[in-house]
Amino acid sequence: MKAHPTAIVDPRARISLDCEIGPYCVIGPEVELGGECTLMSHVAIAGPTKIGTGNRFFPFASIGTGPQDVTYAGEPTRLEIGDHNDIRECVTINRGTVKGGGVTRVGNHTLIMAYTHVAHDCQIGDHVILANAATLGGHVIVEDWATVGALCPVHHFVRIGAYSFIGGGTTITRDVLPFSKTAAARDTHAYGLNAIGLERRGFTKERIRKIHHAYKVLLASKLNTSQALDRLKSEPDRGEDIDRLIQFIEASERGVIK
Repeated sequence: MKAHPTAIVDPRARISLDCEIGPYCVIGPEVELGGECTLMSHVAIAGPTKIGTGNRFFPFASIGTGPQDVTYAGEPTRLEIGDHNDIRECVTINRGTVKGGGVTRVGNHTLIMAYTHVAHDCQIGDHVILANAATLGGHVIVEDWATVGALCPVHHFVRIGAYSFIGGGTTITRDVLPFSKTAAARDTHAYGLNAIGLERRGFTKERIRKIHHAYKVLLASKLNTSQALDRLKSEPDRGEDIDRLIQFIEASERGVIK
């Protein structure tokens, strides 16, 4: 293993031999680090934490430390991180709590920018972007391909739908609809479809057209949410994207941002 002489690695950690451990890094016991991971410098990783392959940790990241929860009493909860993630400077990612399922998860191919905080029991999907100083409270779910803008505080137990885009500085206290653009002017609103993002992800014009129609029914008609869902359910050719949108809204416990 290529480790700088100033790095401190607990002998109980399990680290692939092709990892690079930079100056002044500290790796605690019960840390498992997969192949081709790089810790640039001053990175602290506590366990139990399991990390996949090809991840890069930038200076002063703090990974796998105990949750910031006053009820946490030192139980052996854990953090799991997938493959090929970039975790930038001063990011903090905490382990889970027993009452929240015991595990915080980060998927694959995510970009977690500087000063972002991922609290206990969060579940982060694949290809997610968390911009600088995004702050996720406990138990937040961020689905695949979602983008959370810089300086966004996200309330506990909120779900952020797949392919959604949240503008910088937006306070999120309710669930964010899949495929949506959400931002704050005076109040926080969904401003329609994240069409550019969907095009970049390979969505066909027909798929985007159907989602756009669903958003017109949800956001621009005079129907309330229940009536809009009934209208969408009655359309036989709505497709799997609309089914996903319907299921997301029906499962929401905090309500959705419209």
